[in-house]
Amino acid sequence: MRAAFDATGAWTPGTPQAQDDADDEPGAVRYRAIFISDLHLGTPGCQAEALLDLLKSYPSDSLYLVGDIVDGWQLHRKWFWPQSHNDVIQKLLRRARKGCAVVYVPGNHDEFAREFVGHQFGGIDVRHDTVHTTADGRSLWVTHGDHFDGVIQCAKWLAYLGDYLYELTLRLNRHLNHWRGRLGLPYWSLSAYLKHKVKKAVSYVSDFEMAVAAEARRRGQDGVVCGHIHRAEMREIQGTLYCNDGDWVESRTALVEHLDGRLELVHWAPAIKTAPAERPALVSR
Repeated sequence: MRAAFDATGAWTPGTPQAQDDADDEPGAVRYRAIFISDLHLGTPGCQAEALLDLLKSYPSDSLYLVGDIVDGWQLHRKWFWPQSHNDVIQKLLRRARKGCAVVYVPGNHDEFAREFVGHQFGGIDVRHDTVHTTADGRSLWVTHGDHFDGVIQCAKWLAYLGDYLYELTLRLNRHLNHWRGRLGLPYWSLSAYLKHKVKKAVSYVSDFEMAVAAEARRRGQDGVVCGHIHRAEMREIQGTLYCNDGDWVESRTALVEHLDGRLELVHWAPAIKTAPAERPALVSR
């Protein structure tokens, strides 16, 4: 992992950062914690500019990176690392340097980072999983969730095949939305539409949610925050709070904790451009 980021300059110590005190918007709303996952940096599908916009606009006391931050599977096949992806890494490092507690819980696409569990990189703590306690006293188990995916655990070759087909779908989706944009139509996710229409995919999501919530309950936690399936959701499952913070390939979603402990699933809408004080960039779900 260190070698990969050295190549981008992201881990170079002592590099001057003129933007350290100027890259957050004035008067920005502050959150107690923000949870994001499935950025898939290193792939064309990553919506890095929108993510940067979110991070600049909404500072927080804690930031949880809940897996699949860097897509090692895709980078192994073909190197893709534009400046915007490097900017995301730099922004995360600046967050840590400026006092934000940044915790990185690797997933299956960045499983190489699990070799560094227990270590710190640029102030970012790498952990296998962790527990976050909200301001109102609820304990949330934070895990990527791939350990509850039977395909990942039992047939990894099938997961690689699925990842390749998923990337093809995203490529088609980018072309489709290019033309939708020229026609003045809003962004639309083809892959999300297909997932909702395929019965087995719906059943898979439901089974995954039940399994993750059950494990959180077995551990004595009040809830769980995860990612992995690219489906943002927040609901109670048999008395356990299940939160999935979504992704930054299709949905541009994050889970946030307000200063009073209230949790909210939000969708970033970067197309809205008004004054910072009145910009409704976060749309509640």
